[in-house]
Amino acid sequence: MIALTLPFPDLTPEIFTIELFGSQFALRWYALAYIVGIVIAWRLAVAALRRTALWPAGQPPMRPAQVEDLLTWIILGVILGGRLGYVLFYQPGYYLENPTEILRIWQGGMAFHGGLLGVIFATWVYAIRNQIPRLQIADLVAHTVPPGLLLGRLANFNNAELWGRTTDLPWGVAFPGRAAQSCGQAVGEICARHPSQLYEALLEGLILGAVLLWLVYRRNGLRHPGLVTGVFLAGYGAARFMVEFVRQPDAQFVTIDNPLGLAWHIGGYGLTMGQFLSLPMIAIGVVLVLRSRRPSTVPA
Repeated sequence: MIALTLPFPDLTPEIFTIELFGSQFALRWYALAYIVGIVIAWRLAVAALRRTALWPAGQPPMRPAQVEDLLTWIILGVILGGRLGYVLFYQPGYYLENPTEILRIWQGGMAFHGGLLGVIFATWVYAIRNQIPRLQIADLVAHTVPPGLLLGRLANFNNAELWGRTTDLPWGVAFPGRAAQSCGQAVGEICARHPSQLYEALLEGLILGAVLLWLVYRRNGLRHPGLVTGVFLAGYGAARFMVEFVRQPDAQFVTIDNPLGLAWHIGGYGLTMGQFLSLPMIAIGVVLVLRSRRPSTVPA
């Protein structure tokens, strides 16, 4: 097969830079993705709460005005959980030796699975403090997440980061940078890679988001506590597990004896860190979906 290697678009991570009081401040595409994703999630949550017919017995778990308070908790959960997840899951040794760099979020290093755990913890605490059914608030949050994932993966692509393994498929992309172009090719040849960020944007953002909205507004999914959350967890976990087969593994896991970057392996078989962390998501998601199908008169 002849590869039609696509040139990487001439874009930069920064949208614009301004100078104030002798210091430069930049708005980056990734930061904008976070901001827009949070705004969309806020509006989706408010819209769902205002549609009382979507909820069991026509009773939403909280008032639309409470969403802003919940968002504050969620933002803290995303930032703290995402950073700590990256530190603990991907580079614990490095940060154990350099603990002062843990708080340097602006240097990069966030893990989705850590951010998810942070959001779960923050939402759980908020629900307990405000006496809100936990599974219902989880469903509310879950159906608002995919737009942020879509925008975040598009920002990853724009930043030329988290690219995929080498490929000769027609849509392979030549990402810039020494690391992306160091794949053992002949002198003068271009290294084409899977645009794994776009695969994830399509699966985790667009398709999963469409399924969840269909479930909420066409199949009365919110009337079955845990169903929407379960579909989200299982759907994201399955999508991430599949994309990991073509996504370039984290450099710290790649060695001469482990060229595939498997975090857990026996011989030549194993799992990447992303796949290993996705398996519990799939399992918990399936359990929640099955549990939601049982009749219950107690708010969950």
